[in-house]
Amino acid sequence: MYKAIVINKDEAGYRAELKDQNDEDLPEGDVTVKVAFSTLNYKDGLAITGKGPVVRRFPMVPGVDLAGSVMASSHGDFKVGDAVVLNGWGVGEVHPGGLAQKARLKGDWLVPLPAAFSPAQAMAIGTAGYTAMLCVMALERHGVTPDKGEILVTGAAGGVGSVAVAILAKLGYTVVASTGRPAEGEYLKTLGAAEIVDRAMFTEPGRPLGKERWAGAVDTVGSHTLANVCATTKYRGVVTCCGLAQGMDFPSSVAPFILRGVTLAGIDSVMAPKAERIEAWNRLATDLDVSKLALITREIALSDAIDAAGELMAGTIRGRVVVDVNR
Repeated sequence: MYKAIVINKDEAGYRAELKDQNDEDLPEGDVTVKVAFSTLNYKDGLAITGKGPVVRRFPMVPGVDLAGSVMASSHGDFKVGDAVVLNGWGVGEVHPGGLAQKARLKGDWLVPLPAAFSPAQAMAIGTAGYTAMLCVMALERHGVTPDKGEILVTGAAGGVGSVAVAILAKLGYTVVASTGRPAEGEYLKTLGAAEIVDRAMFTEPGRPLGKERWAGAVDTVGSHTLANVCATTKYRGVVTCCGLAQGMDFPSSVAPFILRGVTLAGIDSVMAPKAERIEAWNRLATDLDVSKLALITREIALSDAIDAAGELMAGTIRGRVVVDVNR
């Protein structure tokens, strides 16, 4: 027996419950993992609360992230006892996920857990931090170096934003953090932000082009925010797009792209190739100040995950939520 959050949708409605499961409930897969920690991402909040059509198969165990150790394996890359981490691949959407004490998965989805991180620290990073690292790697790949100017991070007090601020600051970038929560200003400055700006600067419809300011950006918000960020990005600047907290729409024009040569780089963390995942996790081991994780993280028990998902959707959670699935 093992405990898991289970989402069902039937004649009784949509609901998430903490339940006891049998090993027979585990899906097919070539690696079985004893889960130590999982986490709550925005997608998990949507899944657990039913506020977004994330879950596509029922019943479903949510949790797009997990960290733990291999219990059984017929996959050539992993043996019993190996420490592993998983992010994405449709886990928690079409394949039972990490908010459980056991998971059975495809070994090709797993990444060896870098020795620099404990399982709890890996989940303090989670998909949010791994996505933030992919954004930083994309900025670098497009030639955005610290000497080019300011980097804007939108939704900076959230999970992706918090880790992005910390990584960029450690790498020497001048980081401007956008948030709708003024009370989080000191928190963001502790992570390394040089300046805090009100998200209201970006949330309303704007002009096709504005005054050039940003050498690059990490946008977690989408909609008018992303459009205004692109409109105020410098000539040949780069905007990485990885979220939709404001909306999926993109009410922009071609002006930033054809008049200023701005690059809009889409960041997909769910299906990213394994080599890129390994690179991102290895970069996190060197480019993220692990001591900052305590500032970013709140730890809860598995039994608290359903209530915390509601808080996440209400926008009242700062940073990252780590779930200890064994308490």
